Amino acid sequence: MRLKGRTVAIGSALAASALALSLVPANASSELPSAETAKADALVEQLPAGMVDAMERDLGVPAAEVGNQLVAEHEAAVLEESLSEDLSGYAGSWIVEGTSEHVVATTDRAEAAEITAAGATATVVEHSLAELEAVKDILDEAATANPEDAAPVWYVDVTTNEVVVLASDVPAAEAFVAASGADASTVRVERSDESPQPFYDLVGGDAYYIGNGRCSIGFSVRQGSTPGFVTAGHCGSVGNATTGFNRVSQGTFRGSWFPGRDMAWVAVNSNWTPTSLVRNSGSGVRVTGSTQATVGSSICRSGSTTGWRCGTIQQHNTSVTYPQGTITGVTRTSACAQPGDSGGSFISGTQAQGVTSGGSGNCSIGGTTFHQPVNPILSQYGLTLVRS
Repeated sequence: MRLKGRTVAIGSALAASALALSLVPANASSELPSAETAKADALVEQLPAGMVDAMERDLGVPAAEVGNQLVAEHEAAVLEESLSEDLSGYAGSWIVEGTSEHVVATTDRAEAAEITAAGATATVVEHSLAELEAVKDILDEAATANPEDAAPVWYVDVTTNEVVVLASDVPAAEAFVAASGADASTVRVERSDESPQPFYDLVGGDAYYIGNGRCSIGFSVRQGSTPGFVTAGHCGSVGNATTGFNRVSQGTFRGSWFPGRDMAWVAVNSNWTPTSLVRNSGSGVRVTGSTQATVGSSICRSGSTTGWRCGTIQQHNTSVTYPQGTITGVTRTSACAQPGDSGGSFISGTQAQGVTSGGSGNCSIGGTTFHQPVNPILSQYGLTLVRS
């Protein structure tokens, strides 16, 4: 598809897609009025050091230029919001890679002067943003009814004024576009090896589901190269499927022992990434090992029902009889817990202790809770704890 009256040269579609990440790079002008400089400095002070470091590392933006870049980007966003409402032929806007130039596209040549007066570069194109988004909506609807795995990504590319479909199989993707009823003249199919999938972290204390039942993740582990997590055996049997806190397919119980012990591990699919983190809110704790704490030591547990609760270790190697049978080798604590917390993390400092088994009482009146120590679970199933 050819554009009319293009005033800015844009690279390939892949380079164009990178614009969203790179925006104004390191060589953007830093000569701002004093008020703007103060604004930039104030903005940087609000950023975590890790974010500034990441912009320098990943985008090549010197730390001294980060504030200037973000101010310029914000001003472009404000102008974009205004012009998108004012221009009848609005067709999107972007910052040109390698410069601080803000380009605004329109289908109406008469609107170019308004764009220029606002401080942006005008370019006249064939299709409005609304037209291209309507084409994308058609593809969205077609994919809902008949998804095409060979074409996993599509988007409106304002820099080239077309809808781009990324595909591992170009003919299959072209057939998908044709079958959708979308105007093929506005669509470009591009060969790509992209194979997107969602990413979710395995975090101790988070909920997971077994059918309609809910338990909590203990700690992330690996069995060889297979990632997963440990939890309570009474939460599921070998072969039971799990979904995550977000109800996305997660994994399968590979080992479970209950009663007798209350231990299990779940192998997860590639959507999930094991972490050393235990949390229920906030930044959490990074697990550094699994040294068993001494009786009388403080201990805290995290679960999806009651969050963080703490107590002390009362006895190790305790036996307890539940209605389902007797389990042995658990640790008794004064930390409270409630249904849904089962399987969740017990931790002392940064040392993993075990997974929540059961107990008596609740977190309103107080109670006693037992945990299955984690080291026997690791030994039983040949697992390695994921540590910081």
